[in-house]
Amino acid sequence: MLIAGFPAGAWGTNCYLVAPAAGEECVIIDPGHQATEGVADTVRKHGLKPVAVLLSHGHLDHVASVVPVCGAHDVPAWIHPADRYMMSDPEKGLGRAVGTPLMDGITVGEPSDVRVLTDGAVLRLAGLDLTVAHAPGHTKGSVTFGLPEAAGGDDIPPVLFSGDLLFAGSVGRTDLPGGDHAEMLESLARVCLPLDDSTVVLSGHGPQTTIGRERATNPYLREVAAGLGRGQEAAPRRGM
Repeated sequence: MLIAGFPAGAWGTNCYLVAPAAGEECVIIDPGHQATEGVADTVRKHGLKPVAVLLSHGHLDHVASVVPVCGAHDVPAWIHPADRYMMSDPEKGLGRAVGTPLMDGITVGEPSDVRVLTDGAVLRLAGLDLTVAHAPGHTKGSVTFGLPEAAGGDDIPPVLFSGDLLFAGSVGRTDLPGGDHAEMLESLARVCLPLDDSTVVLSGHGPQTTIGRERATNPYLREVAAGLGRGQEAAPRRGM
């Protein structure tokens, strides 16, 4: 299994390229602000052939390079329908006035081929089986992508590409349009708590972690596990 990631642009959004091995087909997850060059460099370095772009949600820091990346490799983009509007109208997702100037290196709009993500779907792409889980809270259309242990062999633990649902020590913010704290807690309980402690969490921002570590130390996940649901602001939140 090959997972190559790098933080992109002004928001340090983690972009991941995932393939069964070097020299094979891959998927690209969350090509955000100024990710185009990093994607091209990673493709060349590992001899990869992209077949799809997967988007964990529609915020600008995760989709800003989707048009040039899809265009360069002639591949479709997959996004949950509840967040699709943000690709063409990012201000709505950020609560900014329409017409507010955007940063350099951002192409607003949709790629030519956009496909729909649905809860529970298994995407069989690039020799991988990625399970989609709808996980609203950060946005209405937030999703995670799960890669089971079997995809990488007995020595490779399962992986969760968590987007801005779960971070090392925190969770995604819920104060932007479409955010909802109660939905965030429900998504954490439904998507994250059932996972094995060995599951590696590769999030939209910050370092990797594991479900076991977050179950023991993350104040939000601990709140959910304890069944509190009181909405305490226990730690700073991340994401755009």
